[in-house]
Amino acid sequence: MKKDRVIIMGAAGRDFHNFNLCFRKDANSRVVAFTAAQIPGIEHRTYPPSLAGRHYPRGIPIHPEQELSRLIRRHNVNKVILAYSDLPYAEVMRKSAVVNAAGADFVLLGPSETMLESKRPVVAVTAVRTGCGKSSTTRKIAGILQDLGRRPVVVRHPMPYGDLEKQTWQRFATYRDLDRHDCTIEEREEYEPLIARGFTVFAGVDYEKILRRAEREADIIIWDGGNNDFPFFWPDLYVTLVDPHRPGHEISYYPGEVNLRSADVVIISKVKTAKKGDVRQVEKNVRERNPGATVIHAELAITVDHPERVERKRVLVVEDGPTLTHGGMSYGAGTFAARRYRSRIVDPRPCLTGSLKKVFGQYPHLGKVLPAMGYGEKQLEELRRAIDCVRCDAVISATPTDLSRIIDCNKPIVRVDYKLEELKGPGRPDLKKILKKFAAAWKQGQGKKGGRTGR
Repeated sequence: MKKDRVIIMGAAGRDFHNFNLCFRKDANSRVVAFTAAQIPGIEHRTYPPSLAGRHYPRGIPIHPEQELSRLIRRHNVNKVILAYSDLPYAEVMRKSAVVNAAGADFVLLGPSETMLESKRPVVAVTAVRTGCGKSSTTRKIAGILQDLGRRPVVVRHPMPYGDLEKQTWQRFATYRDLDRHDCTIEEREEYEPLIARGFTVFAGVDYEKILRRAEREADIIIWDGGNNDFPFFWPDLYVTLVDPHRPGHEISYYPGEVNLRSADVVIISKVKTAKKGDVRQVEKNVRERNPGATVIHAELAITVDHPERVERKRVLVVEDGPTLTHGGMSYGAGTFAARRYRSRIVDPRPCLTGSLKKVFGQYPHLGKVLPAMGYGEKQLEELRRAIDCVRCDAVISATPTDLSRIIDCNKPIVRVDYKLEELKGPGRPDLKKILKKFAAAWKQGQGKKGGRTGR
């Protein structure tokens, strides 16, 4: 039998997961390369032999996506797998055209091939775009389950931007674990707020190993999604967030619409800061695509730890990085905090150097806010220098990580926090009631595993 020759297009996350589940042990295929996009500095590495398995004694090279056409022709590739997320539909088909023009099939792998079964009940938190509020929703769900007497453990969508062998599986329970694993800002943004609330987080590269370790500690697994990707584990309760600040994106981005159509619960977040017409449009799209879902209206409530330091002052606003970059937003919680306290936002662009300057060239929608980019020591130093350079009275930091723990800058950093708050009212569904019913069903043995036959 002729072997398939495969390239997996990725961004250091689902690409490795899809390989591990679908290709690592397959003697009838050979993955000749991964390509890398979205995240700086993740190409020109090798997926190591220890992770790649016995069919790949030299590992698998990771190339920039710009080399895709050349790689297809050079290696006589007949299948290319798209394995990363938060792409507009037009961009997905543009990539398909590139692949087909080079002579290969363009393939999207679905849940039946790429979701793992857990022995524990799984609550999945997903979204239709980056920056909808998944992280705050995960924290709220974990807190509710803990209050109900359960032992939730969070498994985070992968962010293996460093040494892949060292990141095969990782467990985060203390701040020291973040330092021990040399976590980037992007990783700290996701892990630190959960650790601060006493929750354990698992992540890494090999999600079968990760799942089995998490199952030893948890009686409920919470899948904390990345971008707008669908889960790696079969969910028993599938929660998806949509964003009325970006109406229409819930039905025009891949694979976000998969999450929308699959959800048991859809949360429309940010309803108080969005236009009412946009909220109505998003809800209409939700109910048309998934009429059986429970719909919850919610707000991301913003708090500032030292408002007196920024009120009517000149401020530099630092926002969550992925929300502003491939999430496509030009503002975030930090901007809303600045408006609330009538701060004057100072433009950071004259102070940018190196990769940060390139980020603003790559994402022209960015304006007077600075995305918290820190995918490595060099980029972290560029971020520090930019903050030091900007002439302002304080920094409004809306990244979930505590910048003052990792950056020693010359101005005070005021932290913005945000949490999911559901709109209350007669007849309105809420997460606590849903989770209480869900947890009780499992305790009594009445729950049904999601899996290939359960949904």
